[in-house]
Amino acid sequence: MATPKVCVIIPTLRNAEELEIALDGLSNQSWNGPLEIVIVGPTGDPGEAIAMAKGASWIDDQGSRTRADACNVALESVDCELVLFTDDDVWVPEDWVENLVRWFDREDVAGVGGPNFAPPDSRSTFWQRVIDVTFCSKWVTAGTNYGNRGSEQLSKANQLPGVNAAYRKSVLDDVNGFDKGAIGCEDAMMDYRIEQKGHQLWQDRDAIMWHRRRNPSRVRKQIRNYGLVRILASDIHPGMKSWSHTAVGLFPLLVASALFAFVYGAMTGGLAWPNVWDISLATIPMGPARAMVHLPVSLASLYVLICWFGAAMGSSPSRKFSTVMMAPLMTFLMHWSYGVGVLTAWWRIYVSKNAGLQVDDKDRS
Repeated sequence: MATPKVCVIIPTLRNAEELEIALDGLSNQSWNGPLEIVIVGPTGDPGEAIAMAKGASWIDDQGSRTRADACNVALESVDCELVLFTDDDVWVPEDWVENLVRWFDREDVAGVGGPNFAPPDSRSTFWQRVIDVTFCSKWVTAGTNYGNRGSEQLSKANQLPGVNAAYRKSVLDDVNGFDKGAIGCEDAMMDYRIEQKGHQLWQDRDAIMWHRRRNPSRVRKQIRNYGLVRILASDIHPGMKSWSHTAVGLFPLLVASALFAFVYGAMTGGLAWPNVWDISLATIPMGPARAMVHLPVSLASLYVLICWFGAAMGSSPSRKFSTVMMAPLMTFLMHWSYGVGVLTAWWRIYVSKNAGLQVDDKDRS
């Protein structure tokens, strides 16, 4: 295609300091074609002055309650051929726009994205780097798209990360943008509808975006919300259902069952409370009680080994001995949080009959 007009959309909310860093990166791009930077947020937000000072356009989000709704407001306002999405807490490589835009010379490219990693240096805390290693771990976080990298320079993809994605504007118009009211899974739902329309999404393995991870307490809330909305989205779009999301939903129940089996087996085997945590096991006689004590310990040990191996084999640039060693702890917290979100969604779908997509992890009052 001829040199396209490109627009970058960034939703923001009370994060002016990090937004400025993102805008500095976007102002130093190697892309020489037309480029408009559009920031969408509530009028009066501290980021508005930063955006205007950096030469970006500011669009009022019209009271949007979610990221999806804010992006839809921006999509209705921009006039361009290609739309790129990222967040306000990124460090933008100078070749980011160019790396994504180059693929739209191919007619079969409706959208293209790339992996995102936490900055591996002092721009990330130790725990943020551990979280990145966990997100990008092999096998144990199979349902995530954070550090997924194809085996070829450009490979087919089913989902693009919202922090690092580019689309033809005509394709976004064809699917009416993001699902209204969705947060935590808005990118996956839109990508699903794009594919249902017959369009193809792709991934550039080298189009990396440096994306700061949230701190452990906030990332647990983020992952819980994602598990919740992913299941609610699958209820609306059955084609999005995946065994991996269902399996993680059972994780809290399996952990609770294993803990109960350990305590019950230890007590019936002769260990008195509170000495049930004495897992020398020498005093537990052979039989069901011993099996109930041994099995959870063995499964927990296997889980830790798989987490270590998966982290070491993952794609995160933050892989070091210290971050890999802490990965099982963070993996457990992520699986637990995601599982709680899935269980909450199942309750809303099958028990309370109150399924919906309005899940907001930010206070917008």
